[in-house]
Parts: sequence; C-alpha cells; structure tokens
Amino acid sequence: MNMIKTRFAPSPTGYLHIGGLRTALFNYLWAKKNNGQFLLRIEDTDQTRLVEGAKDNLIKILKKMNLNFDNTPIIQSERLDIYKIAIDKLISEDKAYYCFCSSERLDKLRAEQQANKQMPRYDEHCRDLSTDEAKQKIEAGEKYVVRFKIPSNTIVKVEDLVYGKISVKSEDLDDLVLLKSDGFPTYHLANIVDDHEMEITHVIRGEEWLPSLPKHALLYDAFGWKKPNFAHLPLLLNPDKSKLSKRQGDVAVEDFLTKGYTPEALLNYIALLGWNPGDDREMFSLSELEKEFNLAKVNKAGAIFDQVKLNWFNAEYIRQAIKEKNSGYKNILAQAKNLVPDTYDVAKVLQVASSRLNNLNELKETTSFYYDLPDYKAEMLIFKKSDKEKTILGLNLALEIFNTTTDKNWQEENLNKTLQQTMKDKDLSPGDVFWPIRVALSGLDKSPSPAEIMWVLGKEESLKRIKLAVDKLK
Repeated sequence: MNMIKTRFAPSPTGYLHIGGLRTALFNYLWAKKNNGQFLLRIEDTDQTRLVEGAKDNLIKILKKMNLNFDNTPIIQSERLDIYKIAIDKLISEDKAYYCFCSSERLDKLRAEQQANKQMPRYDEHCRDLSTDEAKQKIEAGEKYVVRFKIPSNTIVKVEDLVYGKISVKSEDLDDLVLLKSDGFPTYHLANIVDDHEMEITHVIRGEEWLPSLPKHALLYDAFGWKKPNFAHLPLLLNPDKSKLSKRQGDVAVEDFLTKGYTPEALLNYIALLGWNPGDDREMFSLSELEKEFNLAKVNKAGAIFDQVKLNWFNAEYIRQAIKEKNSGYKNILAQAKNLVPDTYDVAKVLQVASSRLNNLNELKETTSFYYDLPDYKAEMLIFKKSDKEKTILGLNLALEIFNTTTDKNWQEENLNKTLQQTMKDKDLSPGDVFWPIRVALSGLDKSPSPAEIMWVLGKEESLKRIKLAVDKLK
C-alpha cells in the first residue's frame, strides 16, 4: 500500500481564511492518522493577484497552529517548465489545442449566451484549427491560450468520499483553459500535474471545487494517470446560512490569533465544522484529533461558524491551560504579559481573571481595576441590606485582621477563611463584610472575590484601598 499523502495548496493572495485553515487541518489530520505525509504547495500561478509577504505569512500561520508540513514547500511559479512539458504532451496527442480568441470575442459570446438564457461556455471556435494554421498564428505574434479538448459523447463518472458518485455528460462541460496567454498554467492544469508529481493520494479541498471534479477526472484520463481519492469539504456558513465572509466579521486566522484566541481552541472548534466524531465529546487536543479523525464522518451539509461557540471553546482552553500549566500555558502567559503592566504578578492576574475571559484581549479591560485606583461614590460601599455603621465595622475589622496577616499567609484560601470567620464571630452578613471590601478593592459590584483580589494586589495595596474606603464613609 502506498503511503498516504495529502497537501494543502493555498494561493498567496492575502490572509489565510478560517475555511482555508480547516482545509489544512483536515489534510493534516488524515495524513497523520494514516502515518502519512502532509505536504505544502504554494499556488502562485495567478500573478495578477499575488500579495507581497502573503506566502511567508501563510507558512508562519501554519507553524503557529502546529500544522507542520513534511516537505520543502512546492512553489508553482518555479515549475513552469514542467507544465510546458505536460501541455506539449496533450497538444501532440490532439488532447489540447491553441485558442486565439480575443477577450472581446469571448465577452461578446458570453453576452449573447446570457441574452439567450444559455449556459455561458466556449463555443470551440478554435478547436479544429490545423497544426499549420496554429503555427502560423503563433509565428505572427498572435496571443493565445491552450484549451483542453473535452471528449465528445462521454459520461464522466467519478467518486467523491464525501458526496458519493458523481456523473456528468461531457457535453455539459466546456473546453477549459490549461495555459494562459502569459505562459502560466491555470489552476486546473498545475493542480493535476503537481498532485501527480507529488504522489498525492487524497485531494481534500473545499466544496467550491466540486464542479471542477469531472474536468479534473478527464485530465487524469488524458494523461493516463491514476486518479487520487477526492474529498470535498462542506462550506462554512454564517449563522444566517450565507457563505462565511469578511462582511459579517473576522474570517482571517491572524485576526483571531491577534484577538487572543488560542491555536488549540481554534483547531478544536474548526475540526467540528463538518466532521462529527460520532459521540457527544467536544474537547480534543491535536494529538487526539489525529487518532479520531475520519473522512467517512465528514458531512455534506454546510457548517455554521458560531462565534459564541468559539468563545466557549477558547474560554475552556484558557482555563484549562492555566489550571494544568500545560503546553499552551507558556504562550498564554507570554501574551498576557504583553497586554497588562507588570505592576503585579501577571500569572496571578491571569489566574484570577481566567473564569471571566472569552479571549486574552479581554484581559486588559477585565483587570483594569488593579492598575487604576478605583473611583466610586461612598454610597456604593453600603450593601442594600446593610447600613453605614455595619459597613464601617466590617471594613475596620478587615483592616485589623489583615494588618497582622503575614506575607506567608497572604494566600487566597487563608484570606477567604479569615473573612468568613470574622463575619461569623461578629455576627455580620456578607453584605457587611464581603461587599464593601469588594467595592473598596475594585470599585465594582461584580468582580473576582475579595480574597482573590487581595492575593493579587498584595498586603500593602489592599490595606491602602480599604483605608480609603473607610475615609470615604466618615
């Protein structure tokens, strides 16, 4: 049995779309599950759409996402000689032909077909030009493309691992362009030639390429090459069932990473967009996905990209990393240190805030009360079921107890126990003690617990803020 080989073949025309990341992930997972190879190819044959730096950025993002490829990336623009050999082979065997139709003629043809409510397609105007006629036109300097001769009166049958058996009449296909007038191959030719040369066993790509599958099958037949297995992935959709696009929010992987989404959460979530593990389990590490993933469980139906669900995944991964200090923790802590000052121990700040974060970019806003002295009105210190006298008593008792607390005992658990015991001994309610201390420390009615905040702030700053609260009430 031949080694399983998959490939991710992006075009460097901009950012890596979240849909592109899913395609890369599914290719990676299928290769790794089968002890195969995951290869990278850069499809840069459309020179008019290239974006400077996009290729390097694509590679950087894949590495950030831990989708490591097993080859030196194949660059299509460096392989023009190989495509020329393939073109010459097809022409010599009368399976392709030179087309000299101008863009004006093709535009007019398309307009006429649309006016007559016909499917726009090439009318095979140059298909029967003799070799000598074509040669004369080329020598005269006429611009040309090379088109594939779609076989006549043929039923094209091909099987897709997701969509099943596909059957198309050849008369419903037009003679596609294989070589453009600039000398570069089209996607169709370069794709087939490279997949063959790279010994790709499984072509896993987006559903948008499904209509091209019969044409590609015919090209494989024309070259006399064995076809790989094909699997077309369902579209990613917005909640309103429209195609996922930038108009409705972020779709660039880099944007999600910049906003504080972890690679682990992104990969876990998008793995479940179109693939069903067969049970209710949702949390998967990359290594677990490698074991569980199966193309047989990829769905045809479009998958909804749900930002709320992604937030849930990301929050779970952040909390898990902080709690377990796992492999993702180091990166999370490093990002956190770029977001907040080092006035206090950032690891403590992160730990306390973790239960309230959807993504790391929320850290700065969520923890601002640590770094800016809280500004609040004295009335806020008094809980609705308490009064001024009990509030001052609660705050003063806290000052008295915490003044004598040692640095060694300045831990969240000890601080919380001390507050609980004080409240019990003096017959005070949480509203008399916990509420005013929370407000004194944070200026907020909803925040981490007083003990958690004091653990982060330290003894000196905590006592300072509680004293200021007492002064406000006098």
